[in-house]
Amino acid sequence: MEYTVKQVTIDDYDAIYELWNSSEQSRRALNPVDDTREGIERYLKRNPGTCFAAVKDDRIIGVILTGHDGRRAIIHHMCVHPEYRRMGIAGHLVSLAEKALKKEGIGKIFGLVFKDNEPANAFWEQQGYSLRTNLNYRNKSLNDEIPAGE
Repeated sequence: MEYTVKQVTIDDYDAIYELWNSSEQSRRALNPVDDTREGIERYLKRNPGTCFAAVKDDRIIGVILTGHDGRRAIIHHMCVHPEYRRMGIAGHLVSLAEKALKKEGIGKIFGLVFKDNEPANAFWEQQGYSLRTNLNYRNKSLNDEIPAGE
C-alpha cells in the first residue's frame, strides 16, 4: 500500500484527533487538557522534528508523537487507523521517530501501553521494546481536569 509520511504540524490537529478517536484504546489514552489543540501545539513547539504522520489520499492514517527532555525520549501517542493496521505503517513511523531522536542525541526511548492492550504490547515487543518490571509508574495531576488514572 502506498502512503507518504510527513512531519506533524498543528494544522494536522483535527485529523489526528479524529484518528485518535477511531479506536477505544486510543480514546482512553487521551486527556482533556494535554490532548487539546493548545496542548498539542505546546508539544509540537518543543518537539518539532520527532513527530510523524502517515498520509494516504490526503487523510492521516497513522501518527506518532515522540519527544524528549534532552536525555530520554517518550512515545506519547502512537496510533494507526484500524483499517490500515498490520501493513507496516506503525513500524515505519517508529523507525522514523527513532532515527530523528538518535539524530538529536537521544539514546533511550520509553513508552506507556495499557496492560490489557495485548496487540499493542505484542507490537512493541516486536519493535525491540522490553517490558520493565522493576519499577513503578507514578503520576500526579496538577490540573483537576486531568484524571489521575487507575
